[in-house]
Amino acid sequence: MNPNKYQETYRIASARLAGWDYSSNGAYFITICTHNRVHAFGEIIDGQVNLTSLGQAAWDCWHAIPQHFPFVLLGEFVTMPNHVHGIVVIDKPPPKRAETQNFASLPGGINQFGPQSQNLASIVRGFKIGVTKCARQYQIPFAWQSRYHDHIIRNAAEHDRIRKYILENPQKWEEDCFYSS
Repeated sequence: MNPNKYQETYRIASARLAGWDYSSNGAYFITICTHNRVHAFGEIIDGQVNLTSLGQAAWDCWHAIPQHFPFVLLGEFVTMPNHVHGIVVIDKPPPKRAETQNFASLPGGINQFGPQSQNLASIVRGFKIGVTKCARQYQIPFAWQSRYHDHIIRNAAEHDRIRKYILENPQKWEEDCFYSS
């Protein structure tokens, strides 16, 4: 059998930064869109977001993230008509020496993919599930875009620029790349 036969044929390339451990401490700028950019969360009137019940559920689910992931701190967040922007800070305590020794003693050593329940993808997945459950509970037709965009925030200046972008997003809605009337 040819090992290269299906290489890259059915696989979508990852949008994540190669080599970065998304379970490690850091600040991340997240954008998550609704499927087909449907305006499920509300509308912008005079630069203000007027949320639908599902938009309010998205806001509530976002702010509940630390209840499910106690190592997460939340920064700025906005619910737009067809997407959300937010800053997630993963702030885990350093591992104890005994914990790192236990991983090393496992057959095969440390899992090369890291803990799959305490990383950025699991945080985003949990948020999306919460909003989707609410939509189903109230029989609101809704779906998320399958992926999300993340950006690793590397310094204070970048954090300030992103924070400002999130806060001003409703006032600049018609200039937004996700805008549709």
